[in-house]
Amino acid sequence: MLHRAACFAMGTRFELVLEGRDDVHGRAAAEEALERIVECDGRLSRFRSDSLVSRINREAGSAWVALDAETFELLERCARACGATEGAFDLCLGTAMDRLRAGQGLLAPAGAFALDPARRAVRFTAPGTALDLGAVAKGFALDRAAELLRAAGVERALLHGGTSSVLALGAPPDRPEGWPVGLGPEFAERVVSLRDRALSISAVRGSRGPGGDAAARGQVHVLDPREGRRLRAQGRAAVLAASAEEAEIASTALLVLVDRGARPAEALDAGFPSARLECIVVADRPVAGRGSGLSGGAALEIVHHVPPASR
Repeated sequence: MLHRAACFAMGTRFELVLEGRDDVHGRAAAEEALERIVECDGRLSRFRSDSLVSRINREAGSAWVALDAETFELLERCARACGATEGAFDLCLGTAMDRLRAGQGLLAPAGAFALDPARRAVRFTAPGTALDLGAVAKGFALDRAAELLRAAGVERALLHGGTSSVLALGAPPDRPEGWPVGLGPEFAERVVSLRDRALSISAVRGSRGPGGDAAARGQVHVLDPREGRRLRAQGRAAVLAASAEEAEIASTALLVLVDRGARPAEALDAGFPSARLECIVVADRPVAGRGSGLSGGAALEIVHHVPPASR
């Protein structure tokens, strides 16, 4: 028996599909998981004045802001990912994203923050810094929802946030290789099987802008944090990883690394040595270092080069 439940959070629709025999138990587990997603939205959204991230953005420029353990650990992981990817992934793009939404041509490079483990607190260390967790929040929320489902004894489920972030528990009874998930026409209609894995798809041009702004459809919404500029390369990246958080971080970083002309597989291999990343790229230019079987298991595949004239 399949149980379906959905909610709206983080500017998109989250949906859970649970397989189980007990209808009451399935509904209760799904509702608890959705409540966890909504709670993550209330804490991490910078578009809500009462969220923790909004309070950080208001106060951390002049004082240490105390955090709960879960959020502090998330910022720690994101800071490590920023260093490992040479800044291709960075949370400190709030100011640049605000300027992007306002249609301003001159953006801004990423800011910076410091973490104090003893205080379990954060403080900004560069003027104009503002956090934006849009590139990781959905994955973080899906991972937290999945933890609750596992604790409730759910063994088979598929969770997604806006279809671009997907997490699978187990596999359907009739498909032991995993839940089938289509990547879309940009990836030559590739279908991947997810079993205790996560998928994130990132695109240079989004179906919506920052904060779920439908008016920004088709605009470049991924920035290079190092320079605070829009990406010049066009394309999409799909990443399979052990967690939805890792998949989201890596798919965003992958687009930036391709734009820089870097060797993305090597960078992600160093940044996520135990994540068993599988990366698929659609790009409008050759990608350096393509290949698979790197030291930590990161694999990079180029599905299609988009002709420059199609930009």
